[in-house]
Amino acid sequence: MSTPTLTTPGTVPDRSATAYAARPAPPPIPFARLLEVELRKMFDTRSGAWLMIGVGVLSVLASGAVVLWAPDEAITYAAFAQAVGFPMAVLLPVIAILSVTSEWSQRSGLTTFTLVPHRGRVIAAKAVDSVVVAVGGMLVAAGVGVLGNLLGSALAGTPTVWDVTLADFAAIVLANVLGVLIGFMLGVVLRSSSAALVGYLVYVYVFTGLTFALAQAQQWFADLQPWVDFNYTQGSLFEGFPETAQAWAQLGATSLLWLVLPLAVGLWRVARVEVK
Repeated sequence: MSTPTLTTPGTVPDRSATAYAARPAPPPIPFARLLEVELRKMFDTRSGAWLMIGVGVLSVLASGAVVLWAPDEAITYAAFAQAVGFPMAVLLPVIAILSVTSEWSQRSGLTTFTLVPHRGRVIAAKAVDSVVVAVGGMLVAAGVGVLGNLLGSALAGTPTVWDVTLADFAAIVLANVLGVLIGFMLGVVLRSSSAALVGYLVYVYVFTGLTFALAQAQQWFADLQPWVDFNYTQGSLFEGFPETAQAWAQLGATSLLWLVLPLAVGLWRVARVEVK
């Protein structure tokens, strides 16, 4: 039987390094748990929840619009896929933006990066969850398009047309994932919800219009556009996968210029910026 150690009243307990050395270090938080927590945080806020509700509502409304107003010969799966895919392409990158910027705009970053000091693991979990949400959203869009196509063809009394192959659908999913990653990149680089959202709208709508007008007016830019315009190469994925090695090279070059390099700079800054 061991004899208990008695502490004399008034003495200070031993707080030396030797006394604390016997205390085991807590295990690191598993990456799977980070994925679960960050995915839940994407929809716990009112903005995230309403964005997902908006995606579902707009998908149903878009399908209903095709059923009501599209001519009978246009009742095909491609029409429903295009109509449902538009709100997905617009709103899913916004969810990716808010998943990153919320740590700074809602001042939760201090808590997050205290619990998980390795910021790269948190950002990686947010990136994976953004891709998962993008793929899941496209699967939901595909399901809504299937129902709309069946209902629309039945109401119109026309044969059900399935004119989107699995390869075409995979290319559309890739295009939307790249769009979500653009939003994620802007969130990492700017770390402000308002600035990132404005930057995303400018990039998608204003910049696209400017490059299109420049390509129409200047032949030299029309020849250069596939190598420097990410919107152009990403948008071509909605028509299917690139068919030549040069087209794949153009997609890779524009992705490197507009996605990979800015994201690398943003990650470098996130790892060093002060969290308040």
